[in-house]
Amino acid sequence: MGSTMGLGALLAAIADRHPARIALVDQASKPAWCGRPAIAWTYAAAREIVARLAEGLQQWRLPPRSPIGLCMAGMAEAHLAFLAIEQAGHVPCPLPVTWDEDRLLQAVEAAQVLAILTQGVLGAERPAETICRVAMRYFPLRFVAAFGPHVPDGVISLDQVVLDHRGDAAALGTGPAAGLVTFALPGVSPARPGPQPEPEGTPVPVRREAEALTAAAAGCLVPLRVEPGERILSLLPPSDLKGLATGLAAALLAGATLECHPVFDAGALSAALDQPVPTHLVAPAWMEAGFSRTTVPGRLRTLAYVHRAPCRLSTRLPGRSGVVDIVAFDEVALLCGRRDAQDVGLVLAAPERAALGTDRGGLIQLRRDPDGRLSFRGPACTAVMLRRGITGDENPDGWMASRFQASLFAGVATAVSAMP
Repeated sequence: MGSTMGLGALLAAIADRHPARIALVDQASKPAWCGRPAIAWTYAAAREIVARLAEGLQQWRLPPRSPIGLCMAGMAEAHLAFLAIEQAGHVPCPLPVTWDEDRLLQAVEAAQVLAILTQGVLGAERPAETICRVAMRYFPLRFVAAFGPHVPDGVISLDQVVLDHRGDAAALGTGPAAGLVTFALPGVSPARPGPQPEPEGTPVPVRREAEALTAAAAGCLVPLRVEPGERILSLLPPSDLKGLATGLAAALLAGATLECHPVFDAGALSAALDQPVPTHLVAPAWMEAGFSRTTVPGRLRTLAYVHRAPCRLSTRLPGRSGVVDIVAFDEVALLCGRRDAQDVGLVLAAPERAALGTDRGGLIQLRRDPDGRLSFRGPACTAVMLRRGITGDENPDGWMASRFQASLFAGVATAVSAMP
């Protein structure tokens, strides 16, 4: 535990070899929805800012491996803050910025979060003010910090932290990473096309080591086939396993550029896709019908559709070259495959396919239990549930049971549904 290298080590390694390569790119329309400039960060510049933020966090004198919440939209500052928390020796706990005050409070209490990094403005919302109200209801939350503008009184300005600290960029990634915590929602959302509402229920913290996140990202990169210097353009928030593994972790593992579009803007997305750089788009699965009527697929190396179980797979367009499906089973596992090879519908129908091929490196194994329940095992899905900060050993045999089953027709999975 705690002996593995994290994402900061990947950032530092690329910064040493390719300092001028672009690491993070902001959505062009960013100033309109958060009042901050849109910046393209090189790997060298990103390493410098992470080191400055990390030194500032270390001044808070929190116990080592403290849980620190990160409640931000998917802009460059969120990724830099995630890496800074890791570098400071603490545990990043991404919190969806769309959650309301009550749900945020539930998550903070469940993971026993001691500090939260956030932002002042997100459209008409004021996340930093929401976090202040959470802090008033949860006494152990000792520090609230935010990127401006509109940082409330009593909240630490992260922009000022960057200015006030130099940091040691050379030390980035040299220490052990403390892993991360994401949150599963046990309620069931309807399996229908279109944006899905958040499931009901109390957030359950899920703890995984840094190497498990890296393994999950590697599993996604097998079908995505991202090359160094290419671009991952993500429409997913970096607040859970599927967003992190297909975004920040995948980009750093591949030595690629990550560009996030947390606010959907058709004009900004089209302009971004017109740029002459090989691009892999990661999008929610419900957008497939819309994209199929546009020229978007033809402008991409890969188009990855991310499904959140429960979900239908029968509405997909079969056999599409360059299209990847990623099915997220809560915070347990991600199952990935190209439609023209190793399709997820075939793997779910015949679980032994998940372990085939040396290119998968044994990252994930899948089985269907006698009652139909899908269970997962392997480095890419090694995680534990936390109960009031205590690790629960719920999979002593190495298998992580999900709450889902596959519906089969003619040897292909047509849907993933919740167990009754």
